[in-house]
Amino acid sequence: MAVFRTNIIDARAWADSMDVMITVCDMNGTIVYMNKAAVMGFHKYGGNNLIGKSIFDCHNPDSVAKIKEMLQNPESNTYTIVKNGEKELIHQFPWMEGAEHKGVIEFSFKIPVDMENKVR
Repeated sequence: MAVFRTNIIDARAWADSMDVMITVCDMNGTIVYMNKAAVMGFHKYGGNNLIGKSIFDCHNPDSVAKIKEMLQNPESNTYTIVKNGEKELIHQFPWMEGAEHKGVIEFSFKIPVDMENKVR
């Protein structure tokens, strides 16, 4: 019988090496984690000082409503935005530990505006 290990990697080590911005908020909407890319990407808004602050202060009313909905009902939300001429993919999903919903994780990364779409 195979034995599976848990926690075999340090998630923060690989998260900090990614060029993907990762932000995590708890069930109250408090930012509890930002990887290095997120800290740098949000530097003009406070960078590392955003940890401990409300994620609701960083979003427009429509986004706040969606995040609150995701905190009530653990579901994913994926969309693209164009900001300063650059396209980004945003993927928000529930932060789960076992069956316990702990908050929301957001991945954000740049994609080419004219990115090829392959149908498989």
